[in-house]
Amino acid sequence: MLVEINPTNIDIRLIQQAVDVLKSGGVIIFPTDTVYSMGCDLYNKKGLNELAKLKNIKLNKANFSIICSDLSHLSEYVKQLDRSVFKLLKQSLPGPFTFILNATNEIPRLFDTNRKEIGIRIPNNAIVLEIVKLLGNPIATTSLHNDEDTIADYFADPYMIYERFDDDVPFIIDGGYGQLEASTIVDCTNGSPEIIRQGIGKIIL
Repeated sequence: MLVEINPTNIDIRLIQQAVDVLKSGGVIIFPTDTVYSMGCDLYNKKGLNELAKLKNIKLNKANFSIICSDLSHLSEYVKQLDRSVFKLLKQSLPGPFTFILNATNEIPRLFDTNRKEIGIRIPNNAIVLEIVKLLGNPIATTSLHNDEDTIADYFADPYMIYERFDDDVPFIIDGGYGQLEASTIVDCTNGSPEIIRQGIGKIIL
């Protein structure tokens, strides 16, 4: 199903449909402020396994990030932040960044793994932020493309995404044409932030 949502005039009924799919253990495809992404309810094991299956990996090997609606719930998922790191997050988010942070014990429990860190995203995109707010907890997320893929038009054009993923994903959101560049990844696990992938987000460390 391809559902068009206007990011400047959001129909909350359509957001509720997306949340219903997430709560039932389904995966959705949605726009962000970078490339289109796929995701599931962080607290739905069926959804997490389905997301891993779509990426052809086992859940305990997956390197999913989580999308939060704001910084207020971070303490549930990441260990206490240095003041300088928190200031960097506050200055940069919402925005096209993935911050790698030291995870609390909640993350290994959710992902059936011994992961010690987690990627945190708060995209500057009203559609996905409304979904996370209405869901009431973060979304586990991964990009449509694999790291070795060139990000081509079919990762940015909602109709091409629909043609490619309609058989696999029950709910695909058309929120307009996406970007062709991924988020900038900043590793903050060692106290001193380090850019490990330069993407669309510009940051001065």
